[in-house]
Amino acid sequence: MIDLAIIGGGPGGYVAAERAGKKGMNVTLFEKKELGGVCLNEGCIPTKTLLYSAKTYDSAMHGDKYGVSAQGVTFDFGKIIARKNKIVKKLVAGITAKMKAHNVCVVKGEAYIKGRSTDGIEIESNGETFYAANLLICTGSEAFIPPIQGVKEAKDILLTNREILDMKEQPRSLIIIGGGVIGMEFASFYNSLGTDVTVVEMLPEILGGMEGKISAMLRDIYTKKGIKFHLSCKVTEINGNEVVFIDSAGVCSSVKGEKILMSVGRKAVTKGFGIENLAIELDRGAIKVDSRMCTNVPNVFAAGDVTGFSMLAHTASREGEVVVNNLTGGKDRMRYNAIPGVVYTNPEVASAGLTEEAARKEGIACRIAELPMTYAGRFVAENEAGNGICRILTGEKYGEILGVHMIGNPSGEIIYGACIAIEQEMTLKEFQEIVFPHPTVSEIIRETAFMF
Repeated sequence: MIDLAIIGGGPGGYVAAERAGKKGMNVTLFEKKELGGVCLNEGCIPTKTLLYSAKTYDSAMHGDKYGVSAQGVTFDFGKIIARKNKIVKKLVAGITAKMKAHNVCVVKGEAYIKGRSTDGIEIESNGETFYAANLLICTGSEAFIPPIQGVKEAKDILLTNREILDMKEQPRSLIIIGGGVIGMEFASFYNSLGTDVTVVEMLPEILGGMEGKISAMLRDIYTKKGIKFHLSCKVTEINGNEVVFIDSAGVCSSVKGEKILMSVGRKAVTKGFGIENLAIELDRGAIKVDSRMCTNVPNVFAAGDVTGFSMLAHTASREGEVVVNNLTGGKDRMRYNAIPGVVYTNPEVASAGLTEEAARKEGIACRIAELPMTYAGRFVAENEAGNGICRILTGEKYGEILGVHMIGNPSGEIIYGACIAIEQEMTLKEFQEIVFPHPTVSEIIRETAFMF
């Protein structure tokens, strides 16, 4: 019998498989496509690869700010896409090697849960039956397509994150429905390459859920770069290459584009693999779990996007680790108070912990301090005419660090320090006593801590 069967080879599944295999468990991992899941094949890694090409192009185009001039700078869209494919292929091979190194049996094919018998949890794949003592479901998520009039008819123009990654030619114009993280990263990429980009967002601000002041700063930066934003606007119809929407005052408008990217969120994948045969409980279309990632069914767990809570690759990996740690004798639980979020635009946005808006909504008394990123010498040296801020939220009574939010490069690389401070419930005094290397951009977090 298999100790642990895992359905889904994304960041939740393959990390859990690796950790379990390393601890001596007999693990079988089922994946119908490629190891790495959406993150590696259709999300995180491909988009960051494209964004780095765009950032390199941006740097070359504006090198004169740093005393470096280049003539005739161009880009090859086909080569950018080819490089993305090469990197994805390389990383998939790396995960495959890890599975082999930790004795994980990888079954490439669809898995279907038949039910439970005296032999264990019964799973069928490729005509073969497997029995497992424990099951971890990591089936991930897929792009949500709202029931907007004209969506089906616009199939040759309408794209999701999957199709837009494999376009052979750069579109002259692009309409992005949804100003969340995925939407803004593609907006950043295509804006850098010269595509005319328009973003239509239903909320009053882009990057809903992140620190409002920082989201507004990013929007202002990209407005100056030429992206057109329509906020508080609900899309009512897609008519060919035309997107029709109404604003908060009820005024109807429209915009046309060569391509349309639908980026309004994702939904958990819970159908087609037999969870109903185990009577697994769902909550708003996602698998319901507790802090140990247990479902309502004994010995059945879920991790990653399929739980519908924190749809981030690094969250999924940690959730998978929690499952394995508890199965191998440890006592572990999932905590979400210090999960980092990064938007890989140019400049980057990074966030961890409580936002000002969330604190106000939850009635949490806190203090806030902020400091321009230009107070960090290295930021000034590497970001000519660039701006940004770092904001810290602390508890009013004890001074513990509750949240840190930044805009400015390279926020995504330094936010982990804030995650540690939040997770360890460090106070301002404790954080101020930590020595940071100089000169680094990360110093801005410590300097901001002295602004209270």
